[in-house]
Amino acid sequence: MRDNPNLSPKQIDRIRSVALLRSVQAGEVLYEPSQPDVPLFIVLEGNVSISRTGEDDKILAVREANQFTGEMSVISGKRSLLKARVTGDGSVLELSRDKVLSLMAKDTELGEIFMEAFVARRLLMIQLGEGNVVLFGTKSSARTLALREFLTRNAHPFTYVDIDSDSFAGELMEKLAVRNSEIPVVYCNNRYVLRNPSIAELAQCLDLNINTDKSVRDVVVIGAGPAGLAAAVYAASEGLRTLVIEKSAPGGQAGSSSRIENYLGFPTGVSGQELANRSIAQAQKFGAQIMVAQSVVHIDTSRQPYKVILESGLKFNARAVVIATGAQYARLPIEDADAFTGRGIYYNATHMEAQLCDSEEVIVVGGGNSAGQAAIFLAQSSAKVHLFVRSQKLSDSMSQYLIGRIEAHFRIDIHYRTRITSLGGAGHLEHVEWRDDAFEETKSGPIRHVFVMAGAAPRTEWLEDSFVLDNMGFIVTGPDLATFAGGDQWPLKRPPLMLETSRDLCSWRHASRKCETGCLRGRRRFDGSTPRASISCRVRGTTCLSSTDADDGHSG
Repeated sequence: MRDNPNLSPKQIDRIRSVALLRSVQAGEVLYEPSQPDVPLFIVLEGNVSISRTGEDDKILAVREANQFTGEMSVISGKRSLLKARVTGDGSVLELSRDKVLSLMAKDTELGEIFMEAFVARRLLMIQLGEGNVVLFGTKSSARTLALREFLTRNAHPFTYVDIDSDSFAGELMEKLAVRNSEIPVVYCNNRYVLRNPSIAELAQCLDLNINTDKSVRDVVVIGAGPAGLAAAVYAASEGLRTLVIEKSAPGGQAGSSSRIENYLGFPTGVSGQELANRSIAQAQKFGAQIMVAQSVVHIDTSRQPYKVILESGLKFNARAVVIATGAQYARLPIEDADAFTGRGIYYNATHMEAQLCDSEEVIVVGGGNSAGQAAIFLAQSSAKVHLFVRSQKLSDSMSQYLIGRIEAHFRIDIHYRTRITSLGGAGHLEHVEWRDDAFEETKSGPIRHVFVMAGAAPRTEWLEDSFVLDNMGFIVTGPDLATFAGGDQWPLKRPPLMLETSRDLCSWRHASRKCETGCLRGRRRFDGSTPRASISCRVRGTTCLSSTDADDGHSG
């Protein structure tokens, strides 16, 4: 089976050279839940049971001779979610996490076997809800939805208990001394009860960022969308010490898509979440580390290595920084729109949101591919999907294959030149009013669910005091720097390289004195012979700062 393969004698012989041979006895625990850096065990003789955390220690699987333990926590180095106990005397081969990663890099066949099993086992745990988290909440709670999305997008198994519909919810809540008014509540690691926690508090309880040391990184990637994860894969596969820092959860804007069909290499399509999970596993296989629920607020480029400063106060030094913060959907420019976020206004269209509006009419706002995929996906379970488009035709912004499906779908109505003008409801969205500019009509309806997939605002507001941005907020690079805003953004005599970015604005405009932000930048030379410059590199929209020789452009 894919999740429990048998290794051949030849494959086991290749593992022996890097493994520790151990004799084991029945009852011996090989690793406990919450243990970080869990080793991999190859069973030579005897049996090893894999059980979940909890009072009953329910056995989920048994590894026999020629089989092996472990799932994705072996690759990531995060805390184990399961217990491995010897149930029959025998012997095992033990490999540390570092040796597993090294073996997978050198032995393609074994690497493929291990990765397929690790991924399959984690997916099975997610499907069964076998993890170290129980989430109590309700469908009408925006905070509950946010926590569910965070755990799902981090591929962390959890059990969801709806206190309104699950018959056993009351008994569990009484046992944990939890009241309905405290929802959402997270029971974490069979030990801690978190009442209405923030995303950061949940991540801290689960130790999702464990084993992130303070050593200098070759590459720090800011943002874990498809571009950031691709950069992490490329960097880590070249042996570079790579750290990815993500504000929320991996996947980016693409992770909120129910299906992507025009992504290279997936002829039958792939969900945004599946694409993210595959990318995370690939990056971690090469040794990249991923931090989540952490926001970068500043990049100090005054000297090498660069210093990446987080909102939490953590600082990481890096020889190169890849900025892949991507874009976010524009918020509805309507009063009270934020108040209904998660309570009828959604910026994702996944199975979780679809369950909230089963058999109801919904509105999808947007004319791009994400909006088109959302409309088709929601039409599978909704009574009717109203697609609101600002332009006069979909071909201005949507792929033709989606247009054909939408126009042919009997549950999708397209409303051109239409925009939402007001929202209403008590606690949850209950009423929507919209303006049809084509017919100059104002209409309304009892719509309780609106999906917003319009606009693309770059997430660069935290860079505006340090780098040159255009009037849309995008980072200006290459030849554009020489002409942007009258050409005074580029101080060197030579022209900027093709994808070169600006440096800190303070270092250029106030080179020999303190700038307004209080940073001293008087050490640089601006005559074209400066020893270090800033180079940008693009991986589907990323921008990279790296150490370079400014005269010849060779990488430093």
